[in-house]
Amino acid sequence: MESILAKALGQDTTPSAAEEKRDLLERLLARLAHEIRNPLSSLDVHVQLLDEDLTVLAPAMRDQLTPRLQIIHGELHRLESIVSQFLRLTGPSALEVEEVDISRVVGHVCDLLRPEAQARGIEVVALLPEALPKISADPVRLTQALVNLVINAIQAVERNGRVEVGVSIVGEMLSVAVRDNGPGVPADKAAALFDPFFTTKKEGHGLGLWIAQQIVTGHGGRLVAQNNDPGGAIFTLVLPLNPPAQPS
Repeated sequence: MESILAKALGQDTTPSAAEEKRDLLERLLARLAHEIRNPLSSLDVHVQLLDEDLTVLAPAMRDQLTPRLQIIHGELHRLESIVSQFLRLTGPSALEVEEVDISRVVGHVCDLLRPEAQARGIEVVALLPEALPKISADPVRLTQALVNLVINAIQAVERNGRVEVGVSIVGEMLSVAVRDNGPGVPADKAAALFDPFFTTKKEGHGLGLWIAQQIVTGHGGRLVAQNNDPGGAIFTLVLPLNPPAQPS
């Protein structure tokens, strides 16, 4: 469906085309949310049944399988949270804010996507300084934004490269930079990078960067794209350490 819409709308970035894209995207997200909820519910039930089946297995086998099921449980929960908020992406973000350890978020995202990257010969590295302060953020939405940025970097590199996720503090802002050694951002495409359905890659349908920008903006931050001097691109997620209170 995304592919059909993307081809129909093309790469036109005029205001009228952007408005049409957003209208179509709102309807697309509504349908996606409905279609995804049903299999998610079924998966959740079957994972619970598998969890119960573990009790009759030998201890060694149970110890081997339990951590894998815990990962599946966690990812299903994250998907359910994403779907429940999918429809809000076209409007103001409603965040479930709590104290978040950004090191854990970055580590989790890198661990999650490292197998896919390794299959392509791509190294995924987390560069984390010690003693980072916790930030007030929605951990599910923040994870979703970072997953999209790292996937975007992996797809840009395609094969045999490197993706780095680095965290730093600059004044009152926290910066998460995703660097890759891919082809970089074409100068004539930079203005449209965060438009829905716009993409410069063979993979994807142009929603990942747009969704990431919506999430970051909802946190009172910004998402910046630039080219790296040695080559490749840098997408930097900048968040306030002390964001303004969310409206009730």
